[in-house]
Amino acid sequence: MNRNRFLILLGAAALVAACGKNAADTGGSATTGAAAAAGSDGGTIKIVSSLPRTGSANAQTTTMVNGIKMAVDEVGGKIGKFTLVYEDWDDASAKKGDWDPEVEAANADKAVKDPNVVAYIGTYNSGAAKIAMPILNKANLPMISPANTYTGLTKPGMGEPNEPGVYRPTGKVNYFRVVPADDIQGTSAAEWIKKVGGKSVYVLDDRGLYGKGVADVFVASAPDFGITVLGREGIDPKAQEYRSLMTKIKALNPDWIYYGGTTQTNAGQIAKDIVAVGLASKLMVPDGCFEEAFIQAAGVENVAGKAYVTFGGVPPEELTGKGAEFVKKYRDKYKAEPQAYAVYGYVAAKVALDAIAKVGSKDRAALRDAIQATEQKDGALGTWKFDKNGDTTMTVMSGNIVEAGKFKFATLLGTGAGAAPAAAKP
Repeated sequence: MNRNRFLILLGAAALVAACGKNAADTGGSATTGAAAAAGSDGGTIKIVSSLPRTGSANAQTTTMVNGIKMAVDEVGGKIGKFTLVYEDWDDASAKKGDWDPEVEAANADKAVKDPNVVAYIGTYNSGAAKIAMPILNKANLPMISPANTYTGLTKPGMGEPNEPGVYRPTGKVNYFRVVPADDIQGTSAAEWIKKVGGKSVYVLDDRGLYGKGVADVFVASAPDFGITVLGREGIDPKAQEYRSLMTKIKALNPDWIYYGGTTQTNAGQIAKDIVAVGLASKLMVPDGCFEEAFIQAAGVENVAGKAYVTFGGVPPEELTGKGAEFVKKYRDKYKAEPQAYAVYGYVAAKVALDAIAKVGSKDRAALRDAIQATEQKDGALGTWKFDKNGDTTMTVMSGNIVEAGKFKFATLLGTGAGAAPAAAKP
């Protein structure tokens, strides 16, 4: 029998037990719900997340899932007449050790086919979003990403010629993200290099959707800040080492190396090899490396004072107001520090839950429209709303450096119109 149909027939009590078993089996799934008969109070309503829970991204995504759980816990397992269930799905596979296109497609398909699923929180990787978006769009199922930044997912004229239309077969926007996109991040990286006196850079990227995309923006922005790009190339993200490449770059003597990529596409090895060949250049990387796993992969001694990381928003310790309240509650609940994207997982879930409460039904199209109209005032990320493309109007960025094996906030970047300065300490 189909598993979802089996759970519905058993009722909410059996649903909680069955999903609890799933959590034990996968090491990641979680369920919140009341033990009441499924039909007696409106039945079950689900939100799911699809994030890489296998591999080195797990530490980051665990804090995101914890943030989602905190938002779910705040409503006490009920929204109106519905029993609320949250399921944590893995879009990675053991064979890849990272997100897997086949798994992401299967997750999106499973969500579409379950009539109780009304919101899909994900993805972490922009390449994964590219796969899930058209599947979910055809079913009007709202998708809210706490982490995707590739511009082509939402912004006409800033990606491939067919983007973002190819992800919207219905012509409607059902994809939303609560983090600023790479058109802001790439420019902010160039801004920061100028700010610290850099004049030349060699650009690398992992040839992936996200990494190449943010590097493209950086390269286009660099001349506006008086920065000379001495060269650029894509790397093999599965290579064992890059010493010959770093030796070639050393001959050009750039002030900086900019790498468009992630921890999972070997940013740590690049940091190691910069040091190994005696390159004096500093390394700047985007938010895909803003996780403890990057420091561990690179080695503390190789990135101390040498690695600079841009991030959409500010790190947890710099949040104020309701953002600071979230951080305190997180620490109290989990006895650990939230990583950078924990609050974005929380906010993505809040957006979904607020829309469900407003609509009061499982009507996916109505929920999509309610999410489009979202406007948060004085929330955990300050004051912002979604624009017509599903992007957040928040544009504040931060620059962070590595010191003593930890990330340290250095500066605010990109604080233009629509920024949320209330979310960051002055």
